[in-house]
This record gives sequence, structure tokens and C-alpha cells, in this order.
Amino acid sequence: MAESVLYETSDNIATITLNRPENLNAMDASLLSGTLAALERAAGDDDVRAVILTGAGRGFCSGGDLRAAGTLGDGDLESRIGVLQAYERSSRLLHEMPKVTIAAVNGACAGAGLSWACAADLRYAAESARFVSAFATAGLSGDFGGTWTLPRIVGSARAREMYLLGDRVSAEDAERIGLVSKMLPDEELMPYVRSVAERLTASAPIAITRIKQNLNDADEITFAEALNREADRHVRTGGSDDSREARVAFTEKRAPNFTGR
Repeated sequence: MAESVLYETSDNIATITLNRPENLNAMDASLLSGTLAALERAAGDDDVRAVILTGAGRGFCSGGDLRAAGTLGDGDLESRIGVLQAYERSSRLLHEMPKVTIAAVNGACAGAGLSWACAADLRYAAESARFVSAFATAGLSGDFGGTWTLPRIVGSARAREMYLLGDRVSAEDAERIGLVSKMLPDEELMPYVRSVAERLTASAPIAITRIKQNLNDADEITFAEALNREADRHVRTGGSDDSREARVAFTEKRAPNFTGR
């Protein structure tokens, strides 16, 4: 694991901290490869039920490090496209892994950093958070999935405004337009996000995974197909040990003990 990315687990929660605070956690090759490795590690760990992504210091992630040479290698055009596509797997993991992912956004959240935040299932912001696409002003078209995820979060018109005009969005406005679920004082951000993650880890893992799959599928399929997939997953989860435990716990008026089976 690269030192530019910190990884820790406790109580079924993995916390991934982008750790280039002197550069507002801008993406260089080390941070990109470290983040990808951390997300793959969390996705493959059966003991992890929720994943928090945040940044050290004064920023969440300020996007690509324009001063870092060779982030995509020094090969030909197709080779550099391939390198970027490999790094973009990080966004797919945030969006698709069978655990809930949470972006705890502090300070600058720009460019591909905004894309990472939007790829997460849930987003919470510190009062210091500032969101900006930053691509157009850098002469770039955008990467890491932001042009796909942002319109689904805030709507097409607002997403186009953010990408084409590049206006900064405050934490207060981000909460107002639904980009984040809640804005908190900086010192309360991580404790609050941790409490959300703890609520998720107390839920039935199989059910949470299937709910996430249903919600992701809804972006791409018809209502009729959504009904079919819901029915299939609902009946299957209903036959799980966790579902039986939930019913017994309800009858016995106690908290359920979910095992993920």
C-alpha cells in the first residue's frame, strides 16, 4: 500500500484516507495506485461491511496533479488511455462493490476528486468543503465517471452547469441541491460519518448488497425488469439466515445478530 494512501479497519468498517495533504491530495501515480489497491482490498474483505473514503489535511481530493509528470506513463496515446482506464476501476469499485461506500468530503473536492465522491453511495460534507469540476478550465473533458454519476445525483441541468461553467459549489449549496446528504462542522464530519457506517454494519450484509444492486440496476433497466430482479433478490434474501434471524429477533424483542449468511 502506498504511503500516500492510508488504510485501516475496525468494527467491520474500512477507512481509506488520501494522504498527500501538502497537495490537497491531488492524484499522482502513487495516490491513484494506492487508492485502487485500498478499494480492491476492502471489496475483497468479507469482514468489511462499509467503506469510508476521506482526505487528510485541508482537502478531500483536488483532482489530478497537473504538476506530476508521467502520471499516465510516457507511452503512446492508446497506452496512456489504457493506464487511465485501469485507474478508473477505482470509481467502479466505489459504485459497484458489494458494500456501502461513503465519501466524507473535507475542503477541496475538485476534478476527478469530485468524480470519486459522486461514485460513492453516500456523501457527507464538512462546512469547509468546496466542489468544482475544474475540467474545462484545465482544458480537459473529465474522467473517473463524473459525467455519468453527477447528473444522476443533482440532475442534468445542474450537472451541465457545474461541468461547463466550472462554478464552485459551497457545502451549504451542495446540501441544498442534494449533492451531499448533510453538511456538518468540520470537527463533526468524521464522527458523524463513522456513526452512519456503524448503522450500516449493524444491518444484514446480504440485504444491503442486494439493495445496492437494485438501486444501481435502476439506472439502466426498465421498470418491468426492475420488478423481476427485485422479486428474485427479495425471495432469495428472505431465505437467508440473516432474514430468519431478523424475524426471530423481532419476536424476541432484541437486536438481531447478522452473520452475512
